[in-house]
Amino acid sequence: MISFPLMDHNLNPPSNLSIRSAEPADAAHIVQLIRQMGSDSNVNEEYVLHYLAGSERGVLLACLDDHVAGLLSYSVRADLYHAGNSVLIEELVVEESHRGQGIGGALMEALLAKVERLGCRELCLAVMPDNKPAIRFYKRHGLVEEALFLERHFRP
Repeated sequence: MISFPLMDHNLNPPSNLSIRSAEPADAAHIVQLIRQMGSDSNVNEEYVLHYLAGSERGVLLACLDDHVAGLLSYSVRADLYHAGNSVLIEELVVEESHRGQGIGGALMEALLAKVERLGCRELCLAVMPDNKPAIRFYKRHGLVEEALFLERHFRP
């Protein structure tokens, strides 16, 4: 288990909060949290195990004692323009009953520390333009609006 320091500058997270990398045994908790983001997710434990097996991606878990209360998933990719690796935040979710306690900030700070240790050149993410609280949250952690992110979805 790898633990990460907690450095949320805006809130004091609970003293029993720890951040660690997800392991295969965490698959059910990850599915539960991702499904809180929306009912249209097709995620299941089998896919989580596939995701965790990849060397270029990971999931950080926020745990209150032994309870998984949040997650941040990310991928690392080579970037020609920056001539180095870039990190994409894919999902960040905190259980509704634990929001506003500094857990999301602790996950962000843990990822920022990891990005620096890896020597990455850029951290990016997509957020819905009307999600003002999320935009404020990411800006508090040093992210700026720099580009427009476009998507096209395909059926599985």
